[in-house]
Amino acid sequence: MPEYAIVIAGFAVGLIVGLTGVGGGSLMTPILIFFFGVKPYLAIGTDLLFAAFTKLGGTVSLARQKLVPWRVVGQLCLGSIPAALATLYALHRLGPASPQAQSLMTSTLGVALLLTAAAMLYKAARGRQLPRTVADADLERATRARHPALPVLFGAVIGSLVTLTSVGAGAIGVSVLLLLFPLLPLPRIVAADIAYAVPLTLVAGLGHATLGSVDWSLLGLLLTGSLPGIWLGTRLMRHTPERLVRSLLSVLLAYAGVKLIAF
Repeated sequence: MPEYAIVIAGFAVGLIVGLTGVGGGSLMTPILIFFFGVKPYLAIGTDLLFAAFTKLGGTVSLARQKLVPWRVVGQLCLGSIPAALATLYALHRLGPASPQAQSLMTSTLGVALLLTAAAMLYKAARGRQLPRTVADADLERATRARHPALPVLFGAVIGSLVTLTSVGAGAIGVSVLLLLFPLLPLPRIVAADIAYAVPLTLVAGLGHATLGSVDWSLLGLLLTGSLPGIWLGTRLMRHTPERLVRSLLSVLLAYAGVKLIAF
């Protein structure tokens, strides 16, 4: 596969992530599978570390702005990290390159893409306006979930899904956070989603690396393109019609999901 094409793909996905906040795993994994012929287990493992390194920079920036609700991040990680380790153990027992694991990954990836597309389309069409800020006195109440066990439970579901498919920490994660923490302002919800995805994708990605499911040279080329793409996307974000971009992206993800299920 031409190296420049991989860099361009990384740039395009980075640009979309910068514009919409979604698209890392949702777009990169199908692109690697369908356009570059990468095996599903290699595409998923490589994309997990791609997401971890990309979102780490965003977390550092958001933490400096004091936007990350660490209590929420901790609750989600309590569920997602053990679930990721359990899923990695199952993959180790099954063998990531085995026909059964490949079938499980592609089918689960297809379902995850359809769920992501539905979440994005709903947000674009019916998404309600959330407050942009919250007073410090109200932050404690805003970071309290409807039930204390729910963030751990949903974190576990997302942790397994992300480890199997590299998809779920973006649009699905934001949708879950909106349901669990309705009083939390949107910037803090996005910050929580990005921050908890870093340890999750790092643990899952390193676990895949121990299974031989990461292409390191491919990862380097993708990051070469994605980092400037994200930089540009975040600067164009205010001048782009978010609903249009998200609607088009949801259609693309739905198409990729259907194609993967029939793969």
